Amino acid sequence: MSEYRPRRSALYMPGANDKALEKAKTLPTDAIIFDTEDSVAPDMKSVAREKVAAAVASGEYGQRELTIRVNSIDTDWHEADVRSAAAAGPSGIVVPKINSAADVAAVEALMEKAGAPDHTTIWAMLETPAALENALEIATCSERLTVLIMGTNDLAKELRAALVPGRQPLLWGLARAVNAARYADKMILDGVYNEVRNPEGFALEATQGAQMGFDGKTLVHPTQVEPANAAFAPSEEEIEYSRRVIEAFEAGIAEGLGVVTVDGKMIENLHVDNARRAVAIDEAIQALNS
Repeated sequence: MSEYRPRRSALYMPGANDKALEKAKTLPTDAIIFDTEDSVAPDMKSVAREKVAAAVASGEYGQRELTIRVNSIDTDWHEADVRSAAAAGPSGIVVPKINSAADVAAVEALMEKAGAPDHTTIWAMLETPAALENALEIATCSERLTVLIMGTNDLAKELRAALVPGRQPLLWGLARAVNAARYADKMILDGVYNEVRNPEGFALEATQGAQMGFDGKTLVHPTQVEPANAAFAPSEEEIEYSRRVIEAFEAGIAEGLGVVTVDGKMIENLHVDNARRAVAIDEAIQALNS
């Protein structure tokens, strides 16, 4: 597998809120999305823009991956947001309502014109019917685009679908986006869970996202960070089993065996690939926490 960077938890933090920006320095989230969009009032947009740029440049957030969410292409704030974010040089610029490859190209051109460093990538939010129809086109259109994010609240609104436990009305779209991400070898993050006082519901949705193939989940509250980290990481039992699969397979090859079994189950190449991926993810998480 390509080099894995843990993005199990990506926490939105309101960019104009000094207390939130300070709190983010202490949270065990893999990534922070400094927000200048939904959580910021119109008259505070320029203030938020300056605050999140300063936060990225501060060097006070440890190994957390820092990104900035700008306002969407169809707003008056977009160009100034992207120019400011490009100058700050975060790990990624999160762009809402990406609907096509042309949208990605426009963002990329603006970033390059503003002098964005090579390490600053595009994180594209898929949250409209057009985005789902064009998911594969979006995922494959640029090497600078590295992460897809589901905007499930806006997507449900646009589809006139209900946000219900189990997310049955959205599952087809979530699966379509995951497939596009895997085809393009990009990471993909699940959308937010709105009920911050329902930890059981969050745990169920995070588990569902992990089972569907998402790499992590975007979050709206600090209490969701540790459950997300747990849901999108291999368990101790999975790691122990994976190591035994790899060991048995390699020993079998050395002995010229045609068939290898572990715990009574026949092991094929696909099982070994899954085992190696689980171990690589665990090692990357341990390195992040060291």
